[in-house]
Amino acid sequence: MTAYDGSAAAEDGAGSPEDGERVRRRRPGRFGAAVSVLLAAVLLFPGLVPNARFRAGSLVETFLPWLGVLAVLLLVIGLARRSPLAVGAALVPVAAWLLLFAPLVAGGVPGDGARLSVVQHNVSDENPDPVGTAQALAAPGPDLIAVEELTEEAAPSYRRALREAYPHHVAYGTVALWSRHPLLSDEPVDLRPAGVDESWRRGLRTMVRTPHGDVAVYVVHLPSLRINSQGMRTQRRDESARLLGARLERERAGRVLVVGDLNGTLDDRGLAPVTGRLGRPQGGFAFSWPERFPLARIDHVLGRSVSVVGVHTLPATGSDHLPVLARVDLRGG
Repeated sequence: MTAYDGSAAAEDGAGSPEDGERVRRRRPGRFGAAVSVLLAAVLLFPGLVPNARFRAGSLVETFLPWLGVLAVLLLVIGLARRSPLAVGAALVPVAAWLLLFAPLVAGGVPGDGARLSVVQHNVSDENPDPVGTAQALAAPGPDLIAVEELTEEAAPSYRRALREAYPHHVAYGTVALWSRHPLLSDEPVDLRPAGVDESWRRGLRTMVRTPHGDVAVYVVHLPSLRINSQGMRTQRRDESARLLGARLERERAGRVLVVGDLNGTLDDRGLAPVTGRLGRPQGGFAFSWPERFPLARIDHVLGRSVSVVGVHTLPATGSDHLPVLARVDLRGG
């Protein structure tokens, strides 16, 4: 019978219990570090996520700010395991998130000069309280109120509630604009995807004469996207975005505002034909959808040759979206 030799066992790799515990700690630390590096890469370069199948890229970009929750979770796990490697690696996506989104947390400051305030709201075609919704949109005293999903049945209620403070009004299909300032002209903007009939009217352009000069204002509502077992379906939304982008490319007005429900976030590559021709707003996450637990801002006030600042949401109405209020500095962007 051969006597047990602890040193031989150690040489053969069995090691002590303390060695085994250290090995078990190192492996999760390495795995956590790898996940952290991957997360940081997705945050900084979301375009690397392919969009060919399931529209995974657009899905990630839609909820990109929420990846910060994963970054913090990885940091907490690293601290709990007392793994310097995992903690150090987790700080990388935390830093990446701060680089991207700290300016939104800090917010934007409106200028002292040429200001225009805009409220944008998808009022919902199932809204049970159009009068209350109209009053809520007018409560902050904005210069412009833009709405989408305006039905023929609800439109008279909005007109009656807003006509005294907002005497200038234009509507086309299910989109409309109320203004304190004169509207010089208006025209429909055709955003219909292929195969959609002419009853689908969800875009208009008008020229608003403000005390600080004229501004071309677009009110638009891009097609809804759908999330199911096949991923996120954005093809129709993307096609409408290309049509709107082409119209903006032809726009000759010096100052432009695009206001509406774009059914996508500013990070979503499907909206690049639009967002690539407009400036990025300053300040506030202003998550506007869904109303009960807002996860993303898909309702926007965007501008060209102007600065959009101080974006935030207003209290809930009878819609499944929250209204968005933005301040616009007309002196430049």
